[in-house]
Amino acid sequence: MFGIPVQELAFLGALLLVGGVATGLLAGLLGIGGGAIIVPVLYYLFGVLDVPDDLRMHLSVGTSLAIIIPTSIRSYLSHKKRGAVDMQALRILAVPLIVGVLLGAALAAVLGSDLLKLAFGLFGVLLGSQMLFAGTSRLKIANDLPGRTAMSLFGGAIGMFSSLIGIGGGALVTLVFTMYGRTIHQGVATGAGVGVLISIPGAIGFAVAGWPEMAELPPFSLGYVSAIGALLIAPVSMLVAPLGVRIAHAFSRRQLEVALGIFLITMGGRFLIDLIVNLVD
Repeated sequence: MFGIPVQELAFLGALLLVGGVATGLLAGLLGIGGGAIIVPVLYYLFGVLDVPDDLRMHLSVGTSLAIIIPTSIRSYLSHKKRGAVDMQALRILAVPLIVGVLLGAALAAVLGSDLLKLAFGLFGVLLGSQMLFAGTSRLKIANDLPGRTAMSLFGGAIGMFSSLIGIGGGALVTLVFTMYGRTIHQGVATGAGVGVLISIPGAIGFAVAGWPEMAELPPFSLGYVSAIGALLIAPVSMLVAPLGVRIAHAFSRRQLEVALGIFLITMGGRFLIDLIVNLVD
């Protein structure tokens, strides 16, 4: 188990490096932390390594959260330098986010892999559809963000759901901001800060939750976090993140919405199709 030919290992290493570049660009460009692309990449990788099917999604999600840590920090600092981060909103969201993340990690420990796939797939398709068609049917609730109570509820829900599917929560924050009359650029920037608050406790939570399964996980795993996967992808994505930030500020609101929508629908759809094929078989 976990044995792998040198040629296959080289291919997977190259795949992880490409994934690292994509992660960094996405973190800066769309504020989504890169988890939406890293989870599918890691899921394939761990399949090649013969990780049991009932643990692959958990390991992918936990490792994704670990990878997002340095990327989100770099992206957040870059956006903050441009003055785009809503620090007041970020402070209100902080505690509810962390509580939600830890609750999500605890739920993931008892949920089956198919339920995590379903959550990831629905997230991608539904949120991607909203962003893709926002230009013709924009959902707008108010002209500014709601009060502390409503924002706290948003924070708890975003933290819990993000930790279940291994994302930084930036796309969800962007959705909330645009629904309440804020610009997508401010949503992306503040979402990068949310990614920091989600990824750190999320990775710790998945490491703890997966500790009882260590015998079935690949070498150098810390619970549901693969140290090798994180070390290969995180440095590359962190270096590339500022490039994504510069690109983001060169595009219009609508262009960013379309890019985010197409990407999320593609990634989410892959998991839903996989679930359907397994049910048919």
